[in-house]
Amino acid sequence: MPQRPLSVGTNADADWWRQAVVYQIYPRSFADADGDGIGDIRGVTSRLPYLADLGVDAVWLSPFYPSELADGGYDVADYRDVDPRLGTLDDFDEMVTEADRLGLRIMVDIVPNHSSDQHVWFQEALSAAPGSSARARYVFRDGRGRHGELPPTDWPSSFGGPAWTRVPDGQWYLHLYAPEQPDFNWDNPEVREDFHTTLRFWSDRGVAGFRVDVAHGLSKDLAEPLRDLGHALSYQPDALPDDGSHPLWDRDAVHDIYRGWRRVFDEYQPPRFAVAEAWVRSSRRAPYASADELGQAFNFDFLNTPLCAGAMRDTIDTALAHAREAGATSTWVLSNHDVVRHASRYALPAGVGKSGVEAWLMTGGREPAADLNLGLRKARAATLLMLALPGSAYVYQGEELGLPEVADLRTEDLQDPIWVRSGGRVKGRDGCRVPLPWTREGANHGFGSGGSWLPQPAGWGSYAADVQAGDKESVLELYRAALRLRRDLVTDEALEWAGTDADTERGLLHFTRGGGWHVLANLSDAPVALPEGTVLLSSGALSQDRLPAWTTVWTHA
Repeated sequence: MPQRPLSVGTNADADWWRQAVVYQIYPRSFADADGDGIGDIRGVTSRLPYLADLGVDAVWLSPFYPSELADGGYDVADYRDVDPRLGTLDDFDEMVTEADRLGLRIMVDIVPNHSSDQHVWFQEALSAAPGSSARARYVFRDGRGRHGELPPTDWPSSFGGPAWTRVPDGQWYLHLYAPEQPDFNWDNPEVREDFHTTLRFWSDRGVAGFRVDVAHGLSKDLAEPLRDLGHALSYQPDALPDDGSHPLWDRDAVHDIYRGWRRVFDEYQPPRFAVAEAWVRSSRRAPYASADELGQAFNFDFLNTPLCAGAMRDTIDTALAHAREAGATSTWVLSNHDVVRHASRYALPAGVGKSGVEAWLMTGGREPAADLNLGLRKARAATLLMLALPGSAYVYQGEELGLPEVADLRTEDLQDPIWVRSGGRVKGRDGCRVPLPWTREGANHGFGSGGSWLPQPAGWGSYAADVQAGDKESVLELYRAALRLRRDLVTDEALEWAGTDADTERGLLHFTRGGGWHVLANLSDAPVALPEGTVLLSSGALSQDRLPAWTTVWTHA
């Protein structure tokens, strides 16, 4: 088992995150130590040796805070505690200690745009009078209409329906997501200082970094009168203005908030860092990732780009350029807790876009027909491409097992609020959150002894970690080999394209990294010639001097 003495308590490697591999854990679905059907902190601790053996550098935990689970834990009732169903602060401290022993760093999700409606502050606000200091921590407004019966604006919730809910005294409060997730008022200094306290609380406990939820949404234009959005009700990053003038998203004023966070991060040695979940135009991503703000920002363009050589090359070039502009490194991700797993996305016919994927989910994964074998082949090729790129790779739990999306969950089992808020038109994100299979046999395939909060499908055990361990052809062993090699091969952050435009048109991406490391990805249906060199690793079986379709290979010149 690899031992890497990279303690967060030293200044040995302040830039550890620049080319790290970070493993995302959705705690409720990872491992259940107490047998109640819900994954927990002690379950995470029990599986840390597996993650160290996998070869990742850090573990990012999605929210584990006290929550009513109106949005899968992203409705936080207390930012400085652990949900009792998931454990205690002592359990958290033991997890950090074990991670440090194994050379792993811990990152946690921070959810600053909104709290739970059960948060003590919001409960105080409901009990307080309009215009009170308690209500000033959130966004309360009088309604429109003769009796205030209409919402203050036409702003929509991202989960469907209006973004305003009325309280008994007649005022309305803002929630850009579920009604159980009231938005903070970040113009209020008390809100800013309280989050600084939260950042210090977890940093003092050994947390090395933070993933910032809805990082682009904190600053709203709350000047009176509030502005309607008119016809621009749907939010799409590419539709946002370039000048930071949108009343809700990606406003220039948000960056002052993160400069304050940077001052907190720099109180520690090594400094803490954060990665922004910022669904913004790629041209506006750099400030979030700059050295005087968070350090990194997620590059979701890569996840959303079709597995096509030309499109992928453009996306890679753009991401690297914006990272250089920020003085940061790019991030690469193929799956997470909010999207259909990429092994299933790639299994769908070419040309099926986001709306087509959602339609596929609504049919229970029956239409259009998915070619799971081809999807997994493409997923393996995309993974080896991603892990060779300069910057940080974020791996979502279970992708190292090649898990597909569980598309046929029964409607009565769905728990994502999107299902209800959309009136049953959007199935939601539960299919990528089904608890992991650790063993072929045993209760709930090793997840835990007491059931699983989302049902595991038939055949789930065939993907189990104990089935794949030691099988050189398995997805798990591909990840282990790639991460082991990556640690030896990564030197600088440079990438140079070696292929021609004609190669790209044929579906071949070819680039080099330092020390003679060549990466060739054949993203086409036809084999291509394989250049000379020593093969280090391949996503699939090679055929003499040919690189088969949908295969990526690492070679050394």
